[in-house]
Order: sequence, then C-alpha cells, then structure tokens
Amino acid sequence: MHWELEITLFVFLIVTAVIALSVRDLLTSVVILSVYSFLAALIFVSIGAIDVAFTEAVVGAGIVGVFLVIAIFKTTRRCQD
Repeated sequence: MHWELEITLFVFLIVTAVIALSVRDLLTSVVILSVYSFLAALIFVSIGAIDVAFTEAVVGAGIVGVFLVIAIFKTTRRCQD
C-alpha cells in the first residue's frame, strides 16, 4: 500500500511540474509550483523524513511562493501583449 501512494505522488509531482512549465501566466505558475512543493513535502512524509517535509512545506510552498507573488506584482512588463 505504501509504494502505491508514493508512485501516485510522484505522478502528480511530474504532472504539476509539466503544467508549471507550460503555463504562460506567471501567477498561475507560482501557484502550481507551490502545489509542487507541497507534493514534494508529502513524498518526504511518506518516506519518513518528517523534518525535511516540514521545511519543504514551510519554505517551498509558503515563503518562496509569497516572495514570487510579491516579485510578480513589483515588476512590470516592457511590452504589453
């Protein structure tokens, strides 16, 4: 039962990575990258690395996501599409 959960999480991880790379909207990409980090944290929990999972959830899904959203709103585009 344990390996099926890990395989499922890895599939979702790869799918979110591909979606984050293919999306043209930066804000959507940041949200999907936060989901990616949360899925990585779940994989760390499934393999028993609780402290690494906690760090990944806080830093990867939380703080980095907030910094990227702030960076998107602080910057402007040179050309308007």
